[in-house]
Amino acid sequence: MATSPTVAPERSSQTVRQQYPNFKVIVLNDDFNTFEHVVNCLVRYIPGMNPDHAWKLADKIHHEGQAVVWVGPQEQAELYHMQLGMEGLTMAPLEAA
Repeated sequence: MATSPTVAPERSSQTVRQQYPNFKVIVLNDDFNTFEHVVNCLVRYIPGMNPDHAWKLADKIHHEGQAVVWVGPQEQAELYHMQLGMEGLTMAPLEAA
């Protein structure tokens, strides 16, 4: 019985570039951080955050239990997550966006 030779699949000349996933930095509501402290921390550590937007996020955290305060590359997300946590904010674990 004759068998046909094994043929290797052709290599594609195209390179598929996948972007790294973004991560969400989420602040959770708690009973011990004041609105002012949350706002000050967001303005201090999140790039481009202005006080008006920080107050809206603090209000969302208070009324909805959480808010996504930043989305971007993992390494930066880890830094902002750590900085906010060190200021005493209650943080959700980082999650892919």
